[in-house]
Amino acid sequence: MITSTSNSKIRAIQNLNKKAALRRERGVFSVEGIRMFWETPEERIEEAYVSAGFLEGCDDQTRDRLSQLSATVLSDTVFSAISDTRTPQGILLVVRQQEPTLSQLLSGAPAGLLLLETIQDPGNLGTMIRAGEGAGISGIIANRETADLYNPKVIRATMGSIFRVPLVYTEDLSVVLREIRRQGIRVFAAHLKGSCTYDALSYMGPSAFLIGNEASGLREETAALADQTIRIPMLGRVESLNAAVAASVLMYEMARQRRGGA
Repeated sequence: MITSTSNSKIRAIQNLNKKAALRRERGVFSVEGIRMFWETPEERIEEAYVSAGFLEGCDDQTRDRLSQLSATVLSDTVFSAISDTRTPQGILLVVRQQEPTLSQLLSGAPAGLLLLETIQDPGNLGTMIRAGEGAGISGIIANRETADLYNPKVIRATMGSIFRVPLVYTEDLSVVLREIRRQGIRVFAAHLKGSCTYDALSYMGPSAFLIGNEASGLREETAALADQTIRIPMLGRVESLNAAVAASVLMYEMARQRRGGA
């Protein structure tokens, strides 16, 4: 059992949680909690850590899997030191990253895409990934200024969808937009001054929704590359929705139409 926070493994996990550059360099990230423990594909797990308190109280199935993974036991105090949550559940995995390529994401006939420009709030990104899975999209493409996919706050917000919704970062979103349109995928840009309301159009064909930064929205030159700008009508004194909420509204409208509800 590890009982000291100065242990090299403990320091490594603390740094992994804090530093995106280190996560990229090592090609791994950490996930916490019993749900993520069962959601994570076993072949991607590199290390497993469990608190003594959790191990004592867990069920036999969980204990057996921890044994198969050769989980390292930590004192409860030490586990709290590596946890990124206020109330640690007592189980943490170090997981190998798996980033698909753009060509893989665009191969075949994508069911729908989400395109992100400088989404900076980790919770928003994680929520979009989770909602995207629920709405049945094929994947997400984001510029490099978008929050790190492997930030612990992003991972928590995905509730496991991180392992099932592919996300690709691109150095030049404008190049990707042109390529997507060349392949026959219509791009709809969410914009406060959209030329029509989102529910006035059909998304039955190959479609992609373009969502901009939480504070400033899409850059005008980015929005100009879309096939159509769309808006979500607001009542009362509300000017706009949270970026993740807006993305969810659009993705679920596409899902509704494709279920035959158009």
